[in-house]
Amino acid sequence: FFQAEDGIRARSPSRGLGDVYKRQIKYMDFNHFLTSYMPDTNVGSKQHFKNMLEECVVAEKLGYATVSIPEHHLINLLMMPSPLQMAVKIASITKNIKITTGIVVLPLHDMRTYAGEVATADILTDGRLILGVGRGAFAWEMQRLGTPIEKSKEKFIESLEVLQLLLKNKEVSYKGKFYDFEPITIMPRPISNPVQMMIAAMNLESIKDAASRGFHVQSTVLSGTKDLLLSRVNAFKEGCAKLGEEGKLLKLSMQRMAYLAKDENEAREKTKLAYEYYKRFDNMFTGPGKVNEGNIEALPRKQTLDELKENLLICPLNEMIDKLSVYAEAGVDEIILSSSFGQSQKDLIESMHRIGENVIPYFKKSNIQVA
Repeated sequence: FFQAEDGIRARSPSRGLGDVYKRQIKYMDFNHFLTSYMPDTNVGSKQHFKNMLEECVVAEKLGYATVSIPEHHLINLLMMPSPLQMAVKIASITKNIKITTGIVVLPLHDMRTYAGEVATADILTDGRLILGVGRGAFAWEMQRLGTPIEKSKEKFIESLEVLQLLLKNKEVSYKGKFYDFEPITIMPRPISNPVQMMIAAMNLESIKDAASRGFHVQSTVLSGTKDLLLSRVNAFKEGCAKLGEEGKLLKLSMQRMAYLAKDENEAREKTKLAYEYYKRFDNMFTGPGKVNEGNIEALPRKQTLDELKENLLICPLNEMIDKLSVYAEAGVDEIILSSSFGQSQKDLIESMHRIGENVIPYFKKSNIQVA
C-alpha cells in the first residue's frame, strides 16, 4: 500500500557524515519490506519466494528489527495472496525478528474464519506477529474480489471491530451491516494478549484516532514538504498522549523505497529500474488498472526520473544517512525499506549488507548521544 514517491523536503546538497555526527541522532528501527515484485515471470514462483525467504534470513543477521509482508492478489507486484502463511514460514527459518503484515486487507476476509487464522499464525510465530491492517489500495483488485474500494472503508471499520472482539473474547455475537452472527468462540485461542496490531493511515485524524485506540501506525508522506511529515508525527504523538501510559509503547512506522548504492552512477542506474516499477504501481494505485495474465502493464508517468531520484532513498551512503536523519529527528520509530524494484537478487542482498553494516548502526541506541 505504501509506495508513495513524493519527497519530504526540497532538494538540498547532501551533508557529509561529519555534519551528521554533530547532531543528535535518534534511535530508529529498520524494517525490511518484501516488495514481492516479479517483472520477469520467467523467474518462476519457486525461485521468487526462495529469494524473499533469503532476504528475511539476511535481514535478521544484519540487525533489522522487522520484516514486512504485503497482501495483494492477481498481480505480479506486491504479490502475496497469503501473508499469514508467509509469516509462519518466515518464523520457521528465523529466531527473533518481528514479522509484520503490511498490510492485510480486512474487507477481503470473513473475520469469523480469519480470526482463527490470525490466532494460529500468532501461535506458530511464537508471538512475533504484528498484524498490520488496512482497507485496501488498488481499485482494480478490490472490484474483482467483490469489495469495491468505494465501500471498503465502512467494511474495514466493522471488520476491525469484529476481529478485535473475536481475538480478545469468548462467545462473541455481533449485529451490524456486514456481520450478523450468534455467539461464537474462535479456536484455537491466540497466545498473545493482545495480538499486536498496526493500522495503515495517512489522514491526520485517522492517525490520531488509531494511536488513541492503542494501535501502532504505519504511514507514508504523500507531499513534498517536511511540514507534512511533522504533522503526521505530531498527530501520532497526540493520539499516544490521549491513550496515556500505554501510548508510550506504540510505534510509528514510515515506508520508503530504498537502495544503498555504491556510488552516484549506480544510484542513477537503479533509479531507472525504480521508475519502471512505478510505471506499474501507478497503473494499479491511481488507475486505470491494465493487467494481462497477471502482469501489470507499464504506463507513462508525468514525474521525471530526476524528480523520482530526489524523492526516494536510492543513493550513496552519506546521502542516505542524511535523508534518514530527517525521519529519525522528526520522531519516526521505524523506517520500512521497500528494497526490491527490479534489480538482481545479488544486488538487493549486497545493498542490504551495506545498509546493515553502514547505516543501521548510526541509528542504534548506542548512538543517541553523538559527539
